[in-house]
Amino acid sequence: MTVTRTDLVRGPVTPVDLSTWRLNVMRIGYLVMWLGLAVVKWPVVIGYDRSTPLFEGVVAVILTAMSLLAFLGLQYPVRLLPILLFESLWKVIWLGVVALPAVAAGEVDPAMRQVIANCLVVVVILAVVPWRYVWQRYVTAKGDRWRGAVA
Repeated sequence: MTVTRTDLVRGPVTPVDLSTWRLNVMRIGYLVMWLGLAVVKWPVVIGYDRSTPLFEGVVAVILTAMSLLAFLGLQYPVRLLPILLFESLWKVIWLGVVALPAVAAGEVDPAMRQVIANCLVVVVILAVVPWRYVWQRYVTAKGDRWRGAVA
């Protein structure tokens, strides 16, 4: 198989073409993510207070960067799909590993209740991800080669 310059620019042909309405639904997920993080995290970063605990500052900056990537997802919904996947995965894992056991044990304080409420917005992201495309593109598709071609 010969790879042309056009193939390198466009990337591999995907087994599933996403319709315009599907791309626009994905954009809703990016918009929710971008707006939510912009409202909650940007003020922390813009008005950074040196007394902010180190870990909170790191998380605020990471999530602000994620919001900028989500903003780019409005223009490039397929290219930035890994951002939606990351958002889905960390929230689902946190809800299952941290929140669910705490709820079952009756050990949910107001701070955890707030994080749980924020993480439950993942339902929107899960609803807009084109899971069939994800399966075909990331699970069953042939991976990139590990070494350069031998002459």
